[in-house]
Amino acid sequence: MTLAFIALTCLIKNKLMKNRQQETGNKGEEIAQEYLLSIGYQILETNWRASHYEIDIIARDKDELVIVEVKARGSDTYEHPSEAVSDKKIRFLINAAEAYIFETDSHLDTRFDVITIIFYGQNFELEHFKDAFYPTA
Repeated sequence: MTLAFIALTCLIKNKLMKNRQQETGNKGEEIAQEYLLSIGYQILETNWRASHYEIDIIARDKDELVIVEVKARGSDTYEHPSEAVSDKKIRFLINAAEAYIFETDSHLDTRFDVITIIFYGQNFELEHFKDAFYPTA
């Protein structure tokens, strides 16, 4: 095998893996939206973007603005999806929420939730972590 063939094979595998991860993420976000609607939340935005910020789901739960990060994984992954919410990601979400609040002039109390979804074939397990983290002063 030539070096070019090996490089091309790795490139194709990476592309397929990213496509599969994207599909898993999209399906997870759809399930999270359906779940939130079923428990009475109002979905305000999905995949909201401003500058380099993105928030998966922005919802309203009674008198609270809820910023929701969705993490979805297949069952063949070793780490729990919640472990992918790093300190860096938390700072990013806080900054994104501030941008959204400023843009929409929201005066609601804000809460940060994380929804994790683990797929087992056609089935899945969903966990909802309310107040998953708090913005630091």
